[in-house]
Amino acid sequence: MITVLCGIITNYEGKIFLARRKPGKSMAGKWEFPGGKLEEGESESECLKRELLEELGMEVIVHERVGENVHQYPSFQIRLIAYRCELVSATYELTDHDAYVWVQPEEIGQYDLAEADVPLMLYI
Repeated sequence: MITVLCGIITNYEGKIFLARRKPGKSMAGKWEFPGGKLEEGESESECLKRELLEELGMEVIVHERVGENVHQYPSFQIRLIAYRCELVSATYELTDHDAYVWVQPEEIGQYDLAEADVPLMLYI
């Protein structure tokens, strides 16, 4: 099982951040709450801050843990842990994604989310 942290990131307008997986990545074209794999010896908060900075040039304040989901994909199992985060700044330099959007919470259902991310919509 792979443990992955993701951020349900809000901006000053109350919008939620989604990023789309770029071609060549697993689940290419799917939208997600961004984050990444937990490394040994790293706290969940440290992981989330590091991954968002590496993948999006994004600095956030990590708030409370809001939920998690275990999902079985055909070739691997993921434990996706979500934290509420607040945007501080971002360059939006995309490394694992090819697009991003800021959306109203009620608009998230219009996006083709990765299957593991779908249950996390309950925590918005």
